[in-house]
Amino acid sequence: MQASVGDTLLVHGRTVGQHDKVAEVVEVLGSEGNPPFRVRFEDGHEALLSPGPDTVVRHHEKT
Repeated sequence: MQASVGDTLLVHGRTVGQHDKVAEVVEVLGSEGNPPFRVRFEDGHEALLSPGPDTVVRHHEKT
């Protein structure tokens, strides 16, 4: 999985009743766009994330 700063990660809930989480990539720590990523979730907290198969990358459109 590759992402760039500004991309959005959609992490699907793994169990019934668990909501999806959305995070913005603020730093790419791996080489060539690979994980881990420093992300900021909608509630403002930041974390290091190595996405699993339950995560989708929404690439930021470059203008």
